[in-house]
Amino acid sequence: MLRIYKSQNSHLVLVDMLDSLASPTPVIWFDLLNPSVEETRLVQSQLGIEIPTRDEMQEIELSDRLYQEDGAQFMTMTAVAKLDSDYPVKVPVTFIVKGVTLVTVRHADPKPFQTYANRLQKANGQGCETGEMAMLGLLEAMIDRTADALERAGSEVDGISREVFRKTNASATKKTRDLQSLIEQIGQKGDLLTIIRESLVSIGRLVAYHVALEGIGPRKAAKESRQRIKLIQRDATSLGDHALFLSNKINFLLDATLGLINLEQNQIIKIFSVAAVVFLPPTLVASIYGMNFEIMPELQWRFGYPYALALMVLSAIVPFLYFKRRGWL
Repeated sequence: MLRIYKSQNSHLVLVDMLDSLASPTPVIWFDLLNPSVEETRLVQSQLGIEIPTRDEMQEIELSDRLYQEDGAQFMTMTAVAKLDSDYPVKVPVTFIVKGVTLVTVRHADPKPFQTYANRLQKANGQGCETGEMAMLGLLEAMIDRTADALERAGSEVDGISREVFRKTNASATKKTRDLQSLIEQIGQKGDLLTIIRESLVSIGRLVAYHVALEGIGPRKAAKESRQRIKLIQRDATSLGDHALFLSNKINFLLDATLGLINLEQNQIIKIFSVAAVVFLPPTLVASIYGMNFEIMPELQWRFGYPYALALMVLSAIVPFLYFKRRGWL
């Protein structure tokens, strides 16, 4: 899908492909979403650039993500899609800035793109006269979306923390099952925070690369862009620090949960230890008097049976009290 936006009265309007070719007004934003070969060739012919393929966008080398070619800046970052779901995914998004035109290439649909496009098309919305301004606006929308996701994740992590450390009278087996379900939630939040941190780092690298180059356009526009870039860098850094804090808290909760599971399992093993301490000595006594020998005085003794029972009870009580006093049980 190809969406083409042009500037009209300081806000963007969505135009038809044929109208964009016929009109002399420059295109501000080409938005390529899962583009076809024909759509890719059209944009390439309009700007004289080579648009990276999906495989090239997924390269992790910095030189393959941030470079200049054919008079354009190519900047690929990691965005996060499906943030509202339990299984968010990271997707590469490429920004290409040439002159006053921005090209975005993506194979997923992160929500900030549609939100920002709708905002720009409003008559009283945010002004956008160049592709660079559109790119910065998209990055700001992603930062805002990420901040909301981190705020929600922080609240959920606090809820998990309360569940981990709350006192309960449930049985050891049920409590262990509850802790195991919490481990699954902790794992999901850990994956989310990892993806968010990777996205924030890529945004920081992208804007640092862009600001290192010469300003594009008039001096005033370049000055405004630098101010917005500084805000984006500051927000990305602060959100990255907060994501790191939440990641450390997640690791602590994971260690605490595993420790509590071990304690619960030790309590179960302790029950078997008590049973062994209590029943092993009586079993030994019963085994002795159960031997089939002809000469055993207690077998002919009138009080032999109650004597054996009393000895078995005593042999169970004495070790139990000794172990209890030493704190081993």
